[in-house]
Amino acid sequence: MRGFKVIKKYQNQGINLPKRATYGAAGYDFEAGETIEIPSFWTSILKSEARKPTLVATGIKAYMGSDEYLQLANRSSNPLKRFLLLANGVGVIDRDYYDNPDNEGHIMFQFWNFGLKPVTIEKGERIGQGIFKQFLVADHDLETQKQERSSGHGSTGVD
Repeated sequence: MRGFKVIKKYQNQGINLPKRATYGAAGYDFEAGETIEIPSFWTSILKSEARKPTLVATGIKAYMGSDEYLQLANRSSNPLKRFLLLANGVGVIDRDYYDNPDNEGHIMFQFWNFGLKPVTIEKGERIGQGIFKQFLVADHDLETQKQERSSGHGSTGVD
């Protein structure tokens, strides 16, 4: 009904499926799929450069029911100890993102580093959590039910 799989590109690379730390935890802990450095936001400001958030790969995709989505949330220790914030506040992984033709539904976390120094995230380090949630649709939402996802990350085409 719902769960996680490793995407093909990360098969045989020691990727762990997300899991809950305790029986009372709502969120499934995601790990970084590879080591990556997140530059300081302030460095780009001082250089008058525009910088996009850093995408941290997980090597994971998620499947779920037709009335569910996966909410991505930051770890509480990331802002407090490492100055890492989720660029989009809360990530939303739609059910139809799974196995899309562009990236197989690869889940990534978007981070800004508001510290003064770069932060290195090591492969296998916990970076965030995912919480499966149900959603409701409005009565008049028949038109949307005919639309299908055509690609991956940020692909709805609606601003």
